[in-house]
Amino acid sequence: MSSALRSRMALVGIAAGFAASLTFCAMLSAAQETPAPTTPPNPPAQPGQPAQPSVPTQTEPPNQQASVKSAQPSTAMAADPVPAMLDNGFHKLYGLDFNGAREEFQAYQKARPNDPMGKAAEAASYLFQEFDAKGILTSDFFLNDERFFKGLEGDPRANANAPFLNANSAARTLAKSQLQTNPRDTNAMLVLTMADGMESDYDQVIEKKQLPAVSLTKQAENEASQLLAIDPNLKDAYVALGAGHYIVGCLPGVKRAFLWFGGIHGDKEKGMEEMKNAVAQGHYLQPFAKILLALAYRREHQSKLACPLLASLTEQFPGNPLFAKELALANQAQQ
Repeated sequence: MSSALRSRMALVGIAAGFAASLTFCAMLSAAQETPAPTTPPNPPAQPGQPAQPSVPTQTEPPNQQASVKSAQPSTAMAADPVPAMLDNGFHKLYGLDFNGAREEFQAYQKARPNDPMGKAAEAASYLFQEFDAKGILTSDFFLNDERFFKGLEGDPRANANAPFLNANSAARTLAKSQLQTNPRDTNAMLVLTMADGMESDYDQVIEKKQLPAVSLTKQAENEASQLLAIDPNLKDAYVALGAGHYIVGCLPGVKRAFLWFGGIHGDKEKGMEEMKNAVAQGHYLQPFAKILLALAYRREHQSKLACPLLASLTEQFPGNPLFAKELALANQAQQ
């Protein structure tokens, strides 16, 4: 396999890793909704949660007791700030406030130390920051075949990112431990998908370890397919599949055939439809799906379709100048 082709394959891992991580967050909040205690004395409040209100004693009328009991779970859930830490962190991530994003993710880790998503999200912040600095998610990269196929230039040693590697390794270790207990643990699968996808991208684009990158890329894409087989409503997972199908579909026929025999398939139209699914119904990965689909439209000379996506991102994340710049370039391409 040529170095250009391997570089191309590694780019698939960008979407696969990011897709998985954020999908996990969408399910996390629902999993954490548990009823409050209904008998005195009340237990101590958990970190990040307010103390439960006092439960009525047996001297109170039974109907009063039932009323208080039914109100307690919703009160506790509404006041629990922990799930919002992930939302806030990823919003700051897309807005390029990387330090602020990490503060949210690290606070989440303290509140939920056994949840591998905290470390996976922290790893994403380090990698996304490096991609922003290197201009990966831009039309300058995606519309330039030389860069798009071969990746970044430069000495890999100068770009080494130890904080990313450490956080990603910790997330993978926690996820694998959970999967040993329950191989169908969706939360752990999502975190592992993210870790594999991000590291495949890092190996190829940053350290230029081509063979390990290709192996992890295929693994992350397979994991995204397994997640959708378990729950087709996890629309964020379509980002991984859509980006993979589109990018491989851009390759010349001979190279696509070579990858087909390796179990990696490409289809530009299918990939764009899958990304549309994530744009329409995704949650944490919706902004990422928008920028990827917009860049795909630019490659296909459909800048008119890219503009609404980029306008939406510009409005949602005014602190990110990339979206405004890409919107201006898309508008210019129509003139």
